[in-house]
Amino acid sequence: MTVRFAALGDSLTEGVGDPAPGGWRGWAALLAPSLSPDPVDFHNLATSGALSRDLLVSQLPAALALRPQYAAVVVGGNDTLRTSFNLDLTARHLSAALSSLKASGTVPLTACLPDPGRLLRLPAPLARPLARRMRGVNAVVHALSAHHHAVHLHLADLPWTDRRSLLSADRLHPSAAGHQLIAHDFHALLAECGHPVGPPPAELPAPTPVPGADLWWMATQGTRWLAARSTDLLPGLLALAAIEARHLLRGSARDLDRAADRSTAAIIARLTAPGPQSAPPTAKASTTG
Repeated sequence: MTVRFAALGDSLTEGVGDPAPGGWRGWAALLAPSLSPDPVDFHNLATSGALSRDLLVSQLPAALALRPQYAAVVVGGNDTLRTSFNLDLTARHLSAALSSLKASGTVPLTACLPDPGRLLRLPAPLARPLARRMRGVNAVVHALSAHHHAVHLHLADLPWTDRRSLLSADRLHPSAAGHQLIAHDFHALLAECGHPVGPPPAELPAPTPVPGADLWWMATQGTRWLAARSTDLLPGLLALAAIEARHLLRGSARDLDRAADRSTAAIIARLTAPGPQSAPPTAKASTTG
């Protein structure tokens, strides 16, 4: 019997950082053959730059049409990198996607994400607002994964900053070795949860980014990424950084953390309460990269 696996998400699941002939490979493609002793029909629907609403509006209908036994749902990082970030909307998009997959009999695979400010080694006034957003998204993903009985990988806890070889030159995406680690950890987790998986993903050559690759990426592709964000994330992030700096000087930065944690808890309580949940607003898919 053929097992179907659909991968939904953004550039992480698309495979950025793990080059292959003709494009990217990535952790989902590495995991796919190991999901079952039987043949696996793999469809990667993830796209670079995807937001949670893109996953819900564009990728989910295509995934449901495939009627997959497994579906990866890893998204939310790009949401935190937008001035328009709204944790409640992101949470509702994720909740609706997971609800639809579970209703169709699909086993969701989810993961929390590492803090981009820490990966990029940003200064505290810039890093702390991003970390707060990522912490909120991850708390939502933890709660919704438990609520919908997803197979959840604590990807944020992997040693990204301790093992430089796990990150690609851009410091935001896994390297080939990082993608292999994610695939292996998902396979081990599925086996631990009692799913009839096949042999572990094959070990493949995984070159480490050469010295200076970070600077080369910033001088070429990185400048384009920063230019794209300069009209979106940067103005809002600078405003948040100014607020953060004032609180750091006053010693009251923890007040911002506590307020964000209370808001996150309220969102989780609404989405995991018994009974029907409100549907997320309709949104056009984003093509931002």
